[in-house]
Amino acid sequence: MRSMNIGLLIAGVLGASGVAAGAFGAHALEGMVTAERLAVWETAAYYHLIHAVAVMVLALQSHPALWRLPIVGFALGIGLFSFSLYALVLTGITTFAAVTPVGGLLLIFSWLSVALKARRRPH
Repeated sequence: MRSMNIGLLIAGVLGASGVAAGAFGAHALEGMVTAERLAVWETAAYYHLIHAVAVMVLALQSHPALWRLPIVGFALGIGLFSFSLYALVLTGITTFAAVTPVGGLLLIFSWLSVALKARRRPH
């Protein structure tokens, strides 16, 4: 029996939720929030989807255990960055934005982790 590719599962969930968030912002939020808040939502969805693709690419690598740290970092980064912005737009509670930079830092550190791990990638 083959084991499940958890990274690919995470990528699928993040990708699907990113598309849903983008569609919700484009169709349901227009006219309900200010143009500025809609732009915040679009930024959150953009980062959400880009990093879902990054998780998918890493999950498809031949040595998935090597990429576990950046996969988890990207997933947590999306959670903190994008979902804090979604919450801000939906509720108007600006304190949600306090965790957004932490999510951004996780995304940056995850990219740096990819770069560092690429040096040691087995052939």
